[in-house]
Amino acid sequence: MLGTQWGDEGKGKFTDLLAADASMVVRYQGGHNAGHTLVVDGESFALQLVPSGVLYPHTIPVIGNGVVVDPFVLLKEMAMLADRGVDVSRIKVSGNAHLILPYHQQLDALHERHLGDAKLGTTKRGIGPAYADKSMRLGIRVQDMLDEKIFREKLHTSLGHANKILTKVFNRLPVDPDELADRVLAECLPGIRPLIADSINEIHAALEDGQNVLFEGAQATFLDLDHGTYPFVTSSNPTAGGACTGAGVGPKHIDRIIGIAKAYVTRVGAGPFPTELFDDDGDRMVDIGREYGTNTGRRRRPGWVDAVMLRHAARLNSLTDLAITKLDVLDTFDTVKICTGYRIDGEIVETLPYHQSQIHKAEPVYQEFDGWKTDLTQITDVNELPANARTFLDALAEQARVPISLVSTGPGRKQFLEFS
Repeated sequence: MLGTQWGDEGKGKFTDLLAADASMVVRYQGGHNAGHTLVVDGESFALQLVPSGVLYPHTIPVIGNGVVVDPFVLLKEMAMLADRGVDVSRIKVSGNAHLILPYHQQLDALHERHLGDAKLGTTKRGIGPAYADKSMRLGIRVQDMLDEKIFREKLHTSLGHANKILTKVFNRLPVDPDELADRVLAECLPGIRPLIADSINEIHAALEDGQNVLFEGAQATFLDLDHGTYPFVTSSNPTAGGACTGAGVGPKHIDRIIGIAKAYVTRVGAGPFPTELFDDDGDRMVDIGREYGTNTGRRRRPGWVDAVMLRHAARLNSLTDLAITKLDVLDTFDTVKICTGYRIDGEIVETLPYHQSQIHKAEPVYQEFDGWKTDLTQITDVNELPANARTFLDALAEQARVPISLVSTGPGRKQFLEFS
């Protein structure tokens, strides 16, 4: 299950829904820069690192090898869940996952400030620097904490590089590797040690036993490091291929790929956005949809749903079906729109331009529909959907060239329809 836009599509809700029939939910990339909000019986749970399936007692939540883990954040999140009656002893953390440590966050904030007007809009959670260390073979893995000598050696090596940047580029004080090692081993290791696992072996054991395993992505297709609107992207691969590398499974084990899309679009931070709205309609989407970051509180940029993006996401991810969220946010609109193509230099194109300059100057071409002017949050049967809402969804599926299987009509766990 993955996002098809720029994130914040409501992946957590549908992951939670499908986790009811899963024995294992595996988060395969990203870090605590992505928040998933679950609403169960009126109670809201904001998750950052822990997979959404944690709320089901029969489900094993796995943080896969492709995730970057801030151990302090993970322990804080687990304590929050435990305080609210959730069993967190089932959580597994891949020993091959890489650690985010305080100096990664310091570097993240300094790099962003250094970029000035060209800043990327990073959450400053240390995600990028941690993945950069991983690529440069300077990273520290979760399993390294189990061997104090190795952990200290690797921390000295990693900080030998980071401290040169902190002191010589940004004129900051160096970080003492021994003090940081003492802190991590004392404050984090006792709580995380019982969770560290051979995640690949456990995932494959479940698959070989015929169990249902759900792979959960963070961020979304157009924030993918390779396929997103670079450089305004995340530092990992949220696309379906990322599930293979980030969880350690081959493509043949994935038999359903669900793309999550909002009935409109939002994005956080900088970057191109062809259907972005700067009018009352956009403000209403933000206000009604509560479009503020789960972690950061930042206001999201709103726009009409973009079928050009959806078609491209369907190709990149081999989507089998779509799940549409937040349809109810559009309940009061007189008209709703779908972007079916872009006008670029006077020519209409229906595929996503590969060149970023073309995307920046793309003008949306819209198909307009009458609104349904009905409160969808109380509807429990797909046959009760207003005709105009159904027309909108049918058109969206036709434009995306992927069938819609699920539709969310509110934030609650039970507020959804099976669509056909």
